[in-house]
Amino acid sequence: MAKIAYVCTNCGLQVAKWTGQCSGCKSWNTLQEFTERKNSSRVNYSGSENNKAVAISEVDALSIVRQYSGQSEFDRVLGGGLVSGSVVLLGGDPGIGKSTLLLQVFTDFAKQNDALYVTGEESLQQVALRARTIGQISDSGKVMSATEIETILSVADKMRPKLMIIDSIQTLHCEEVSGAAGSVSQVRQSTAKLVAFAKQTNAVVVIVGHMTKDGQIAGPRVLEHMVDTVLYFEGDSSHRFRIIRTVKNRFGPAFEIGVFAMTETGIKSVSNPSSLFMGGRKLAPGSVVTALWNGSRPILVEIQALVTPSYTDISRRVAIGFDQQRLGMLIAILQKHTNIKLGSSDVFVNVVGG
Repeated sequence: MAKIAYVCTNCGLQVAKWTGQCSGCKSWNTLQEFTERKNSSRVNYSGSENNKAVAISEVDALSIVRQYSGQSEFDRVLGGGLVSGSVVLLGGDPGIGKSTLLLQVFTDFAKQNDALYVTGEESLQQVALRARTIGQISDSGKVMSATEIETILSVADKMRPKLMIIDSIQTLHCEEVSGAAGSVSQVRQSTAKLVAFAKQTNAVVVIVGHMTKDGQIAGPRVLEHMVDTVLYFEGDSSHRFRIIRTVKNRFGPAFEIGVFAMTETGIKSVSNPSSLFMGGRKLAPGSVVTALWNGSRPILVEIQALVTPSYTDISRRVAIGFDQQRLGMLIAILQKHTNIKLGSSDVFVNVVGG
């Protein structure tokens, strides 16, 4: 008999009865119904056949083995490269370049190791067309188009790739649970099976996730807790530069950033981000260059400020690429300690490059 439950899409809390507000994270209208079959198999997360407790001194702790992905900035945000047995979640807006970047990583990785690229949104012809466009044609590596997680894992179990890319998690469907692809139950169960596969076979699994309108990865929030690394692919589609930001990383530092440039031949790593934000321009009045420490390296950025008399009753405070609340605090400090009157002036602050 099928079991009906409700899962919060924000925190992953599972309850037996629907309520307007989640009792875990206090969010409203985030509980979604899903039906789980009674005979659904449990997922072995540890990948260990001996279910017994042992002393930590008896555990054979292997050193972390990293492998080069072919993109230096991508390796930077991962902490030095792809870690065997890890699961990486890459989220980003549609058209930002996630599939293009991972196709390049897949092609470079497949030159040395077995790799599998699974697409659920595009046909094999579309993937091949993109590969030819960016000049990433290779005879190594395998590509398949599928949405059934059981089929994907069956092929992967026979192939045993060192790298498997899933594009994307919202398109996968698991037979053990009900609901359409992309629902809470489907995303959670499919991710659990992929995590189990990575831990049992020591393969690297990279999962692509869609973004919601509020800038979060679509699906239950527990999805980010299940994986080892969470990356956000950010940028303006009207500009050629992109940034990958590390939100969570069990094998390296968090809050690291990698800078990329979108070109006609694919996405290229930008080894010197300071040149991106500075661009060799001459500083104009009201501009200043400052060094910001981001992750493991300093980055030079240009900050522009403009103060003009206000012709309205309420003065404006406009900040682009700068925290609005912090701008208000700095203006208050200037008025208090330097006797600079800005109450009747409009203040504009802009960080060049965003």
